[in-house]
Amino acid sequence: MNARTLSLAVVAVSFLACVKQVPATPTRSGPPRPVQLLAETPERETSQIQEKREDVEIDTRDFERTPRVVATGESPLLRLQGDKARLYGDAEGKEGFSVDNLILLEVLDEKGQVLNRGAVGFTDFVKVGREPVDNVGPMSFNFEPGTVDITALLPESAPFKVRATALDYSGVGRVSNVFLLLESRSRGSEDDLRNQ
Repeated sequence: MNARTLSLAVVAVSFLACVKQVPATPTRSGPPRPVQLLAETPERETSQIQEKREDVEIDTRDFERTPRVVATGESPLLRLQGDKARLYGDAEGKEGFSVDNLILLEVLDEKGQVLNRGAVGFTDFVKVGREPVDNVGPMSFNFEPGTVDITALLPESAPFKVRATALDYSGVGRVSNVFLLLESRSRGSEDDLRNQ
């Protein structure tokens, strides 16, 4: 081995020693982990719902800007473990769900601090305080099983909770059962192919 080859070998070894090894996100296999976020709440006229979510504003000209609370629910502390996180109407992941007008999803850390938010439903522009909230999924009252994927809202490795608040600002308010299913990515892609 000549001096040049030796010096290149030393540089290569030095470089590899400096490269930070990033551990792969742990992935899990097995059945989906279902968590119920909201229980079915029958239809009521908006004016009959007393509780309001004062920190939320709906950018609407025709209806109340401060929405009323139809139902709330919160998951226990969870970890993503490489799974996909999608919404369904049942624990088996076979049914869709519905809401009038929207579900505000808030992702919380272990101490209850809000990390992220998303809105699901048929709604105008939503703000919490001065912060805009992005819509997750299509603008609709009814959702097919698994069409709302909230994986991007969740931390990859840190523990989190998901708080769901069904909100209404016009006409009538209601929500069906809503389940969060944490499912292995391989199962999710199989379902995606099956639905095509």
